[in-house]
Amino acid sequence: MHVKDIMSTDFHIASPQTTLRQAAEMMRDGDFGYLPVGDGVKLKGAVTDRDIVIRAVAAGMGPDTHLSDVMSETIVYCFEDDDLREAADVMKREQIRRLAVLNDSKRLVGVITLGDIARADEQRLAGEIELQVAQI
Repeated sequence: MHVKDIMSTDFHIASPQTTLRQAAEMMRDGDFGYLPVGDGVKLKGAVTDRDIVIRAVAAGMGPDTHLSDVMSETIVYCFEDDDLREAADVMKREQIRRLAVLNDSKRLVGVITLGDIARADEQRLAGEIELQVAQI
């Protein structure tokens, strides 16, 4: 199974000038915890709900602080045609729970989470078990 088979294509991109309050509202309203940050052409970084708490709130930053002040500037990503195991290996190596998904042109086309992979593996395992039982 490939990343594109289970990734979410329902994502938002914030600008580096988006405030913490705006980002938190977007996360709340969209029920997600990962927000890619870009300038419309290129990804500049990403911010998570954890980043907002640990890097901003715990450091005393206010709600009008820009994402550019707290975002991770390194984008960890995989490609949409990668195998799920490759994406899981990247998450394990980088100790993260979410990955940006890029196409061959290095454009953001989705986001994949550890939960997405877990659900997909459960479905695959269930399918393998059904196949084995059918052969008995």
